Amino acid sequence: MAGYTAKDVQMLRQETGAGIMDAKDALVECDGDFEKAKIYLREKGIAKSEKRSDRENSEGTVALAESTDVAVLVELKCETDFVAKSELFTSFANRVAELVLQKNEQSVTELEESLNELKITLKENIAIGRIYKLKADNNSVTGTYMHMQSGRCVNAVVVELLGGDKELAHDIAVHIAFTRPPYLNKDDIPEDILSKEKQTLENITRNEGKPEAVIPKIIEGRLKDFYRENCLMEQPYVKDEKKSIKDILGSAEVKRFVQIVIGQ
Repeated sequence: MAGYTAKDVQMLRQETGAGIMDAKDALVECDGDFEKAKIYLREKGIAKSEKRSDRENSEGTVALAESTDVAVLVELKCETDFVAKSELFTSFANRVAELVLQKNEQSVTELEESLNELKITLKENIAIGRIYKLKADNNSVTGTYMHMQSGRCVNAVVVELLGGDKELAHDIAVHIAFTRPPYLNKDDIPEDILSKEKQTLENITRNEGKPEAVIPKIIEGRLKDFYRENCLMEQPYVKDEKKSIKDILGSAEVKRFVQIVIGQ
């Protein structure tokens, strides 16, 4: 590369937030002059993304792409709900999801230039967030649910179900969307989190002046509420609280699930 090096391109990208090709083009146009290239990018509007990168981007959308046995969720983040529900923004999110479905999570780097162009066009701090790709094993099916708000998805779930059909998997996905359990089973709760909760419940119980002999039983009872709030398999079914998730599943088994909630 006459007039500049790969290191120059990298430094220019770091300082301006420009993509690879934009940085290269700027250095070519400016005969390798680094400072002139920065000004060139600024004048073109490309370097503005550097300042945007520090702004909070807690809004966004979730895109879903799926085939027979694979489902992909992709979070695309931005600053405002106005941009989040725009067709240009949601279309790009769908494009990312389809690419991951066809290839893998790492393939999103192929869209770096397009992402930078989107930042410039929409004038916001836009970034690809969480990505989940779930492939069902033999004899399993996937079920999905997307909760829409103002034309964009703000809460998406994919469930892998063994021994059931897609309708049941969808019903479980709807339940998860509204209860948002972080864990599948009690055994999935990290030991440090469980220990902290037990200690908190013990402190509450002692502060209430309960007799020492009954404290362990009270803690055990209160832990059930904690499990119901945080573990899918301990929850009552959201559409019929007289039934549990275990009742709804019957002989079927939830192998795993993933969820993305915008802003969470």
